[in-house]
Amino acid sequence: MLINSNKANVKNIKRKSIGTHFSMCVQPAFIIGTNNEDGTYNFAPITWVSVTNEKDNDYLLVVSMFGTKRTKQNVIRTGKLSVNLVSKDMLELMDYFGTHHAKDDSKDKFSYNVCRGEVLDVPILDASRWIYECEVIKSVDTGESTTFFCKIMNIQVDENIMLRDIFDVDLTKLDPVIYSGMYHSIGKLLGEIGDFSR
Repeated sequence: MLINSNKANVKNIKRKSIGTHFSMCVQPAFIIGTNNEDGTYNFAPITWVSVTNEKDNDYLLVVSMFGTKRTKQNVIRTGKLSVNLVSKDMLELMDYFGTHHAKDDSKDKFSYNVCRGEVLDVPILDASRWIYECEVIKSVDTGESTTFFCKIMNIQVDENIMLRDIFDVDLTKLDPVIYSGMYHSIGKLLGEIGDFSR
């Protein structure tokens, strides 16, 4: 069915059905920081991260984790985590965390600096340009996955990043890694809402 064909000059794409087992989803990459039972820190890359609105301008960070990884168990046990945005200059560190598991070694063969959160006692990565300090207020299990709804207790951001309002974040300055089976980056700022509908 052709709807509103005269409203915009947009190229029609020919598509094909490919089944339901592909899970392509454009996702920002984060490294989750948690505390182990012995007081040491643990980091793991997680890309199933989003937000939802709770009320007014209060947002919950939504973080989903699959399986039985130590990071997931730490979040269940403590209810606290740091969510460290991965920029391109952190890609080697993210890849290291993703290919070395806590059960196999202590993940200390790669040099990186860690400090503690300003509001919560969670480990954070000095290299990250945008960090959430979070407390879990609700969790939902779906099969082997657990989704954590997290109250944002503090946000730390690179002091060189200028912010005008809550939606004005130039991602090209944060230079985030985007994951969808492979690593990608953001090319350029295209414009604001309303720039293309005049």
